Amino acid sequence: MKKALTTAVQKALFEMLESRFEKNMQHHKGMEWSKVKAHIEKNASKLWSLSEMERTGGEPDVIGYDKKTGEYLFVDCAAESPAGRRSICYDKAALDARKENKPKHSAVAMASEMGIELLTEEQYRELQALGNFDTKTSSWIKTPDAIRQLGGAVFCDRRYNTVFVYHNGAESYYAARGFRGMLKI
Repeated sequence: MKKALTTAVQKALFEMLESRFEKNMQHHKGMEWSKVKAHIEKNASKLWSLSEMERTGGEPDVIGYDKKTGEYLFVDCAAESPAGRRSICYDKAALDARKENKPKHSAVAMASEMGIELLTEEQYRELQALGNFDTKTSSWIKTPDAIRQLGGAVFCDRRYNTVFVYHNGAESYYAARGFRGMLKI
């Protein structure tokens, strides 16, 4: 199923992205919006994913450019973990393992449906170098297989001006924990 946006929604999305781009130049020093926009337009199939990042409260913005792949890196830059992606466990296996009080979704499945990837610990730390994120919330991050195979999952937040990495059972969920994603365009 092809996921397309109407012309009006595309226009509104580009306006929002440009406004955010101009407001947060510290996220992408030396980049020009006209080049970013032209690149997105050449890869219009990614617009739906950007729209989903925005719709769920992620406030996506460009934070880098991969010279090897020629891709711009869009990451959720909302101050707190995106509100439309909270109260979820880590993955489908964790969701299936819950016998009662199941959350509505999981971070890994939701990210996949949106066409984005959970941030790794390294990517999360790179984002935190651009500002103070998750000072009242936390975000699931891509969990190493060895930890996940033992039933755990990893999340991060920023407290005391420090980025912390923690663990929980993958089936746990909290009102203040969601996930941040990355979209490569």
